[in-house]
Amino acid sequence: MEHIFTATIKSILNKYFDGAADDLLEKSPLLQYINIKTKSAQRGSKSRSSFANLYAIYVLIEDYIAKGFDVKGKYKNYEGALFTSLLNRIRELPFGSKLQNHALNHRMNEEFKKYFPDCEIQPIVRDLHTNRYWINENILKIKQDKKTLNIAKPTLEIIDEYAKVKTDSLKRFIEQCELLENIDKSNIARVSDFILGLLAPNVDARLFEIVSYAILKNYYKNDKIYLGFTIDDLKEERLKLYKTGRTNANDGGIDFVMKPLGRFFQVTETLDFKKYFLDIEKIERYPITFVVKSDDDIAHIRKKLYDDAIKTYSVDAIVKKYIDCIEEIINIPKLIEVFKIVSNRGDIPLVLDEIILQSKVEFNFDEEDN
Repeated sequence: MEHIFTATIKSILNKYFDGAADDLLEKSPLLQYINIKTKSAQRGSKSRSSFANLYAIYVLIEDYIAKGFDVKGKYKNYEGALFTSLLNRIRELPFGSKLQNHALNHRMNEEFKKYFPDCEIQPIVRDLHTNRYWINENILKIKQDKKTLNIAKPTLEIIDEYAKVKTDSLKRFIEQCELLENIDKSNIARVSDFILGLLAPNVDARLFEIVSYAILKNYYKNDKIYLGFTIDDLKEERLKLYKTGRTNANDGGIDFVMKPLGRFFQVTETLDFKKYFLDIEKIERYPITFVVKSDDDIAHIRKKLYDDAIKTYSVDAIVKKYIDCIEEIINIPKLIEVFKIVSNRGDIPLVLDEIILQSKVEFNFDEEDN
């Protein structure tokens, strides 16, 4: 697979092994995997960066090089790197401060196997009893003619360059947001077009969640309800939407919570009914609203979920229990409709402020550090 960043990968490989880039890419499943994972390099901050699995490889190779095994050999006798040291190092890397342990423990190996089912080499080796980890040295060594080339150092440089490209991309995105934030009201249409451009099926899932939250938060804030234990004791409260944590977090399937109604929202980019039913099951079939990164008609989405589910379960009563838990489906056209209402209220600057704030938090963007 060729994409824009492939040229960078080849350039780095040729720097270490003159003229061997094409051959190395063809022979190395690890380089092919990294090539797949870096395809978003030139797609801007909207595209998924895939740092977790890349960094699991990175820190193990970094440990391998730091201890000189790429030069002196004898890696087979190494006691292995400690899990805590590896995870701490991952969280020091760009965009890595909130990454979890899953990539080191199993996700990287599982995904690698998905792409290369016939490859007998598992990239990450671990000992569950000692919590020690190794990069599988066999995946770093590639035979070319009568020589064996070790790709450890160029692999680190490739991932470093990818992180740099994504960091620069995010900086440009934040700078664009801040420029639009200071735009005069006569050009507010530019800000509106910018935000609407983030409501698309090909936008990164994390960014879509952030934009959805910013729009819905400002949409619901003017709605009022009255609560009290008696008729004479009613109090007016406005609806407030809270973001429960970072995107893709293991939070039981709740992305937003609305107070005081206790309404749950989950953002998703899939139409796989199993994912919806799993989220519903996690919260013990509590009613939930799904915000779906899709242009498909809402009625079509609901029908597709039902039709696909009935093929698996075949019992209408079971499927209906899950479908009835879906309080509302909000698709991209509905978000655009809601955004227009927010725009007519004059709240576009507040939406943009929220996008900037949440993007900086999500992507670990620190102005002083950068």
